Parts: sequence; structure tokens; C-alpha cells
Amino acid sequence: MADSDGLGEAATAAASPSAPAPGLSPPLGWRERLRAGLAGIGASLWFVAGLGLLYALRVPLRLCENLAAVTVFLNSLTPKFYVALTGTSSLISGLIFIFEWWYFHKHGTSFIEQVSVSHLRPLMGGTESSISEPGSSSNNRESETSRQNLSECKVWRNPLNLFRGAEYRRYTWVTGKEPLTYYDMNLSAQDHQTFFTCDTDFLRPSDTVMQKAWRERNPPARIKAAYQALELNNDCATAYVLLAEEEATTIVDAERLFKQALKAGETIYRRSQQCQHQSPQHEAQLRRDTNVLVYIKRRLAMCARKLGRIREAVKIMRDLMKEFPPLTMLNIHENLLESLLELQAYADVQAVLAKYDDISLPKSAAICYTAALLKTRTVSDKFSPETASRRGLSTAEINAVEAIHRAVEFNPHVPKYLLEMKSLILPPEHILKRGDSEAVAYAFFHLQHWKRIEGALNLLQCTWEGTFRMIPYPLEKGHLFYPYPSCTETADRELLPPVILKKK
Repeated sequence: MADSDGLGEAATAAASPSAPAPGLSPPLGWRERLRAGLAGIGASLWFVAGLGLLYALRVPLRLCENLAAVTVFLNSLTPKFYVALTGTSSLISGLIFIFEWWYFHKHGTSFIEQVSVSHLRPLMGGTESSISEPGSSSNNRESETSRQNLSECKVWRNPLNLFRGAEYRRYTWVTGKEPLTYYDMNLSAQDHQTFFTCDTDFLRPSDTVMQKAWRERNPPARIKAAYQALELNNDCATAYVLLAEEEATTIVDAERLFKQALKAGETIYRRSQQCQHQSPQHEAQLRRDTNVLVYIKRRLAMCARKLGRIREAVKIMRDLMKEFPPLTMLNIHENLLESLLELQAYADVQAVLAKYDDISLPKSAAICYTAALLKTRTVSDKFSPETASRRGLSTAEINAVEAIHRAVEFNPHVPKYLLEMKSLILPPEHILKRGDSEAVAYAFFHLQHWKRIEGALNLLQCTWEGTFRMIPYPLEKGHLFYPYPSCTETADRELLPPVILKKK
């Protein structure tokens, strides 16, 4: 139906003789040209009239005398005045900075940014739309809306994604159901081609084989290609990565293969470092080998976490973040947060949050809900709704409630999974920020941490349902974040298997 409607609209536009071609302006008639010329002449006349009026009133307004007095005043200023002026401006700037710091710590957002977004941007947008052509205003609004939806519905790789062979496939063997959608697996294939291939793969036969393997849709064919690459080069790190991800049926087997990949990956990485400045192709090869090495170390840390060697996992993650600080887009800190919560090292968790829960960095459910969990932990064991209704909330309880409000405003789907009002499934390999897929991924790993703290889920249950009552029009306007995107449900439908969509 959509195609037929689109064809009908196109036919109507083509049949209409007055409809201009898209992207082209219709030719101007003599009336339009005359009107444009008169408008330009009118502006010039107004400018000349203003100058004439100013010249005529120069004597009554005593402009020459006032200008001379201002000149004398500026010449009589001493250096002390400029020192005092500099000090005053510095004092005002300091007060503004202190107010911004207090407002950010209290409300989690910048006051200046909030005012700019809420009040100044609409005025600027209205000015731009008022001077635009009438025929192009609707197109501009539509393109702006589409760009906003595209940025809001950006899909991110799940930092805690499971192993294909050792976890996802074992689930399929037991239940006979596929835990991943085709769209999700297709995004992973694109990620693998981006991370593990480059333009110089043709120089090494094993890399050429692996480039084809990452594009292969059939898992047995990918595994067969990985073995072919190892026959050509026993130190092909990406071949070991593919086997660890897809052929290994246990975490122990996956860790063994990743250790072989690490040995080969470190050798290739050192070799690429020595040749990186020879040509742009060598620089691209170094970026690829860096991605491979970081991926291997991260997966080794996740293997250690799953096998109970949590302190080892924390050490690997910390070293990885120090060695490769530019790769913050991989969100390794979310893996670190989950491991530190398992160790109950809450001071270290707070230190990580202090670095990554920043206004300039993208938020996530792991960041917002972990911050809420830490503040809830200080009051949850003694919290009682009846007592709080009688005496009111203490300062610590208010901070905990506000942190829960902030987390729920960011992703309202998470509480239903933490409170076990909705059943959990295996998390997808990709998530949508503020969507149901992110809520599944967060609750799958962090539910145990909420259960470990006495009364945390009770305080969450008493708080989360009233969060949106404090926010007018919650789906259109928020206090701390941008309005909740309306496109999340459509994107989640592509990421989550049908079993969870039927239970919504």
C-alpha cells in the first residue's frame, strides 16, 4: 500500500504542470522581479532616511559634545580601573562557574545548556524558518526530524554481549529457539568487517580468507574458512577469534582459543607499530591490528569474569583502558562497573562513575542505574514508606529518590525487569539506548547486584511508578534528558526476538 501511495503521489506531481521539480526553483515572473527590486530600494531608502534624521538631530541631541565627553572620559581612565574591571569580571565568571557546578551536581545537567536548548534554540529555529522559502520549510522540518530520529535510534554494540557458541548456541540446543534476530546478527557481521578487516588484507593470504569468512552468513562456512586461514598462517589472530566466538561450546574452550589469538595478535601488533609511518596503508593496518588486540583482551577479561576470576578480569580491563584510552566508544567501563559490583567494591564503582558519568559523555542504563544503586545502598536497609510518609524524606533518601527518577527518565523499561514484572531473555548483541533491548541487557547482568543490597528493590518499587508523575508530558519533555524518542519501539522490534515482543 505504501508503494502504491508513493507511486500515486509521484504520478500526481508529474501530471501537475505547476509543480516544480524537486531541488529547483521556478522561474521568477516580472511581478516577482519588480517586488524584489522595490524591496531592495526600500531598504536603501530607510537607511538613507535614518542617516538624514541623525544628521538633522545632531544639534538638539548635542552629539558632538557627548562624543567629545566620552573621549575625554576614556582618556582619563587609569590602569587601576582596568585592573578593577578585570577582577570584577573574573569574580562574576567564578560565581557563574560555582553556580553551574552546584546546579549540575543537584540536577545532573548544565543550567546554561538547558536554557540554551529550551529557550534560545526555538527562537533561533523560528528565525531561520521565517526567512526560508515557503515551499522548502516543510522539507527542512522533515529532514531535521529524520536526522533527529536517526541519531536517537542509533544502535550500539552491547558491551556485555554473550558468546555465540558457548552461550547463544547452547540456548538454541536446549530450547530449539533462536535468541538472536537476523537484523542483530547482520549488525554483528558489519562490526566484524569494520574491526577485523582493512584495505591491505590482500597482502596476506590468511587475511584474504578471513575477509571472506566475516562476510559469510552460514556459521559452518565461517568456521571452515577460519581453519583454512590457519593452514595458510598459524598466527592468524582473527581466525582464532572466530573459532573462539562461534565454535567453542564452553567458556573454557573459548578462553583457550582467545589466549592463542592474544599471542598471535601481540606479535602482529608489534610488527605493525614498527611499519606504521611508512604509508597510509600501514596506518590502516595498525588500526585494524589494534582493534583485534583490544577485542581479544576484552573477551579474555569477560571469560575470566564468567569463570569466577573477577580480580583478574578487573585488572585486564583497567590495563586495557590505560593502554588504549581513545577507544572509549567500546564502553569497556561498563564491563568494569559490572565486575566491581560483583566484588562489592563500591568505592571503586563510584570512582569509575565520577569519570564516566559526565555531561559530555553519552549516558547508558548501566551508568544511570548504577549511580542510583549506589545512592540507594546508603538508605535502603532502613527505608520504610510508612515512616517516610510520617517524618518526610531525609537528605540521603531524597538523593536516592532523585537518582532513581533520573535513571527511570533515561530508560523507563528497566524497573519492570529488575522487579521481575517481565521475564528476562538472553540479551541481544546490539542494544538501543533508552529502549527495551538496553533494559534487557542491563537487567540480565545487574539484577543480582540489586538483589544483593537489602531493600534496594523495595525503594525502587516505591519510587519508579511516581517518576513520570513529577514530569509534565513525560514522552514529550524531560527534566534531565532529551524527550524520549518515539522510534525506539520500531528499532527494538528488529533487535529483540518475537518471544519478548508478544509479552509486552
